[in-house]
Amino acid sequence: MIRFGTNPIAWANDDDQTLGANIPTARILDEAGRQIGFDGIENGHRWPQNDPEALRALLAGYGLAFVSGWHSLNLLANTVEEEKKAIQPHLDKLKHNGCTVAICCETSNSVQGLAQPLSTRPVLDAAGMAAFGAKVEEIAAYCAAQGVDLVYHHHMGTVVQSPEDINAFMAATGPATKLLFDAGHCYFGGGDPADVLRRHVGRVRHFHAKNVRPTVRAKVEGEGLSFMDGVRAGVFTVPGDQDGAIDFAPLLQILAGAGYDGWIVIEAEQDPDLRNPLLYQTLGLATLKRLSKAAGLI
Repeated sequence: MIRFGTNPIAWANDDDQTLGANIPTARILDEAGRQIGFDGIENGHRWPQNDPEALRALLAGYGLAFVSGWHSLNLLANTVEEEKKAIQPHLDKLKHNGCTVAICCETSNSVQGLAQPLSTRPVLDAAGMAAFGAKVEEIAAYCAAQGVDLVYHHHMGTVVQSPEDINAFMAATGPATKLLFDAGHCYFGGGDPADVLRRHVGRVRHFHAKNVRPTVRAKVEGEGLSFMDGVRAGVFTVPGDQDGAIDFAPLLQILAGAGYDGWIVIEAEQDPDLRNPLLYQTLGLATLKRLSKAAGLI
């Protein structure tokens, strides 16, 4: 069953917490659940982090399910056993809330939150990617044994950024490792979202509907800006925004053809003082529902 979700970073950014700092938590939840009508919402720094039941109750009060949440992997710095212990509290929270996927990304050497150009991001050679993929597969099998799929989030500023990285990573991992396909990060990283999704859709278990403003992307690349410089400048937006470059119709058709039945989540961080989250998220959800219906996905 397809369910539509959002991420609170449209209202209150996790990486730059000055963005949206003035927006009350109750407003975020009320707009996302009661006013716009999302089925669920992903994790954010405003939610209870160490009390799974308090998290469930908070979101349920606004008609929202807990979709899932980000977990930072550090497999390039730690052992697999250390990382199993590190992820277990997160898995416990997910299981308590009925989540089926754990969003994971390697961050031990990422530049995504640093004030340095994206061009300085880490790159693994073939041997390094093979070794890394084997470690991720071990963690994924550990998660799967508890009924949760590890969905790997390819992300700007990390070791899995470009379409070539995604292909190499998917080849280096086994059946337990699933993919979180993010249309925006795919496009920003130099890929054609439809081509990349079509190639890997059989292992996609989570979908982030993030759009990209190409003019801002070009500025980030041309001026050697950081990832967060791009976010603050508005590189990301929602489906349906005419400033965005991504056509979501073929992506939803690909998902429909593969029998996808997971979450479709609008994860599109912008400065809420410049772009009203209520208006943009409403546009995004209406666009996705319209295109999903046309594709036969819902």
